[in-house]
Amino acid sequence: MATACRLAAPLGLAPLPRGRASAGVVAVAQCGSKIPRGGVAIRATSGGEGATEEVPEIVKAAQDAWDKVEDKYAVATIGVAAIVALWTVVGAIKAIDKLPLLPGVLEIVGIGYTGWFTYRNLIFQPDREALIGKIKSTYKEITGSSS
Repeated sequence: MATACRLAAPLGLAPLPRGRASAGVVAVAQCGSKIPRGGVAIRATSGGEGATEEVPEIVKAAQDAWDKVEDKYAVATIGVAAIVALWTVVGAIKAIDKLPLLPGVLEIVGIGYTGWFTYRNLIFQPDREALIGKIKSTYKEITGSSS
């Protein structure tokens, strides 16, 4: 119990307020202090019947997927680069959105490009297969994987 008391300060835990506990508030004893009259002592325990907590299914799936990755450094680098790119693009879009006429023009250009890209790459099956092949080859180039 003494080690738990010593660990509380380095963890940055604030001391509990002193004085009488108001109605509905549970008083918890600090290390080495007494429980106030009418207070309740709470103690965390490990093990026991109620300690079995299942990990959510999505966490298990993510852990399995991460364990299957061969080059974790490359995947982590791509993830960080994607987050930085997204942050940069959001900042640029916010800056452009403040300009008076440019957002409307860029919206029309974006709608036109989206329509062209959809027609060119997504509508017909051979075009979709070519796009998927190009994405896979680009991924292999980036990660350096041979499979």
